[in-house]
Amino acid sequence: MSKRLIIDGHLDLAMNAIEWNRDLRLELRQVRQMEMHMKDKPDRGKGTVTLPELRKGKVGIVVATQLARYSPPDSALPGWNSPQQAWAMTQGQLAWYREMESAGEMRQILTREDLDEMVALWGNEAMPDSDKPIGYILSLEGADSLVDVSYLEKAYAYGVRALGLSHFGPGRYAPGTKMEGPITPLGEELLEAMGRLNMILDVTHLTDQGFDQAMDLYKGPVWASHHNVRKIVPNQRQLTDPQIKRLVERGAVIGGMLDCWAMDIRFIDTVSDPWQLDIRLEQLIDHWDHICQLAGNTHHVAIGSDLDGIFGTEQSPWDLNSVADLQKFEELLDKRGYSSEDIDRIFHGNWLRFLRASLPV
Repeated sequence: MSKRLIIDGHLDLAMNAIEWNRDLRLELRQVRQMEMHMKDKPDRGKGTVTLPELRKGKVGIVVATQLARYSPPDSALPGWNSPQQAWAMTQGQLAWYREMESAGEMRQILTREDLDEMVALWGNEAMPDSDKPIGYILSLEGADSLVDVSYLEKAYAYGVRALGLSHFGPGRYAPGTKMEGPITPLGEELLEAMGRLNMILDVTHLTDQGFDQAMDLYKGPVWASHHNVRKIVPNQRQLTDPQIKRLVERGAVIGGMLDCWAMDIRFIDTVSDPWQLDIRLEQLIDHWDHICQLAGNTHHVAIGSDLDGIFGTEQSPWDLNSVADLQKFEELLDKRGYSSEDIDRIFHGNWLRFLRASLPV
């Protein structure tokens, strides 16, 4: 049986390539072997994402990020010491994507036509998946690196099509995860500029107050690229039922993420073990189920795995060895009573519908 196309709504590919110094063109076993004795990061030797592994899992289209946070002097969180330094890092990440394009490894998606061409390419069974480029839509995770609002035009010009105002901690445009408070005046100005370009607003990482403000102020397309359900995992990082309902009303898509602490409230970073807690891929379906029950259909859930978001197998479901194992969701969803049409929507159809309505012609 042929594999279904998967669209992953959130991967930090360039950050991994540059800050982790990973050659993502290599096989996963090679990357792990190279890192076997490295101790500088908790996920060394445990990575789950490379470009060949994406192809093995038919993850042919991804939303790929630029990510560089500004850290003010009084912040305990790591980050760059000025917006200009953060901007420079995002430009280094952009250079990596361009190198992958030059090598034929990736292809940027800027328009609806580009998207349809990539879907057709990945549907071409005469060409081996191992020879196909990974299509990517560029997203800026956290707006700190935009030195001022005028930099949005520069980012849009080189292909950024989605943007989240915040990440973790304090932010220049909006506070993020583990914080409280409203969007800043600069953030309100940025939302206005995004609206003129009809960019996709990613509400992931916003505070509750920031979420409400963004949904009130922004009239363009909105999604939650990598978000789970607060009813199941009751921390501020996840979506409340009223937030889910607002997103559904706006036609948004919510990408389920596979970071164990976003799946199971028992999991503690760098302490817990997914195997001991028996955290499996199927637990994400509980989150999808909840959203589908609120929505009354399967049109608003998808995959936003975040599998390379500063963690590896030590913080992933124990029955996942690599991003290629996203294909296991077909059997798991089937067992839970999801139809073949539902599975297609979750694997790629919902993201496709949203992107075809939101990308420029």
